[in-house]
Amino acid sequence: MEPFVESDAGGTAALRLRPWDGRFPRLTAGFTSRRGGVSESEFASLNCGLHVGDDPDRVEENRKMAARAAGMPFEAWTSAEQVHGNGVAVVTAADRGRGRDRLHPAVPAADALITREKGILLAGLFADCVPLYFYDPVHEAVGLAHAGWRGTAARIAEAVVKEMAERFGTRSEDLYAAIGPSIGPCCYEVGEETAKAFADAAEEGVTLFARPGGKYLLDLKRINRHIMMEAGILPIRIEVSQWCTGCRTDLFFSHRKERGRTGRMAAWIGLGE
Repeated sequence: MEPFVESDAGGTAALRLRPWDGRFPRLTAGFTSRRGGVSESEFASLNCGLHVGDDPDRVEENRKMAARAAGMPFEAWTSAEQVHGNGVAVVTAADRGRGRDRLHPAVPAADALITREKGILLAGLFADCVPLYFYDPVHEAVGLAHAGWRGTAARIAEAVVKEMAERFGTRSEDLYAAIGPSIGPCCYEVGEETAKAFADAAEEGVTLFARPGGKYLLDLKRINRHIMMEAGILPIRIEVSQWCTGCRTDLFFSHRKERGRTGRMAAWIGLGE
């Protein structure tokens, strides 16, 4: 069953991580669609990306809508720079609101954020890359990672688990995790050099589909799930979305299908105060 379910939370079209909603009442986690915002043209309409050429005032309004959908104040929105690596940053109370309405105050050189602070909304931007969610109910800690192919190859999911263990005492067997809407193997064709980065994963049963002309179809969701399990997260505690951003450009922005000129969705996770 699809874990990311369309809703109209806060008057904004968004997808809630439904299996966690009732189970963890203090937790909010979800993913915006491209619908219900104020942006226009190729950014229509709920673009949350400040770096794509959209009107910043419209983006700020869209982010306020997304924060309402998450049930948190806009002041709580906290973002990372996202450099397609595997850097993990710990968000403290002093970091609350970084990257909320401007690019340069965002948490630098990180693609994953973790925190134990209440009242902070970790937010990441996506348009095909894989959003990874982490929740430790024992230590009341959350994490959010941006996993493109480079971050996936660098095992960012494993880096998050290790950092949560070091900083918060998290045990991998206590973690709940989720893999959000992103481009699927149906739409994600890569060349041989990219495919080589995942040769070991393919040998471990993570599918890499060969195509004519030295091309491959890559399943980033399945690879990230495999890495999560190798890091010690129990398979029954990993939710995996079946939504493909490439197939559903009516619902999602897709960098690949829209040739780079498009908006960004926001993934979010946070704990209420």
